[in-house]
Amino acid sequence: MEEKQKKIKSSLFNNNEKSEEPKKGPLNFFVGSFTSICLFILFYKLSNNIAIYFATHRPTNDSEIVQNISSSFNTLIIGLSFLATFSFAFIGLGLFIVFVRSFFIKNI
Repeated sequence: MEEKQKKIKSSLFNNNEKSEEPKKGPLNFFVGSFTSICLFILFYKLSNNIAIYFATHRPTNDSEIVQNISSSFNTLIIGLSFLATFSFAFIGLGLFIVFVRSFFIKNI
């Protein structure tokens, strides 16, 4: 009985056995890179339009508090849109580098 328990514990805690997961290849890296670059272009155009809209449509309220809040909100929206934009750009660039690198690394 104890021997069975030891085998079960060792199989649960020692996952040294190779699992049958499919390996990622160059095609997966290229498709991910292409998708991310396409999203970068889409978000870049969207972010530019958002920035232009907020630059041309200033708040027209006389209250200083309302103007500060709307200015902060505009800055937040523009900042988050450009953060998403360049996140996709760097992810796409990184995946493209991994794509190129996958041709030079020998598979074991």
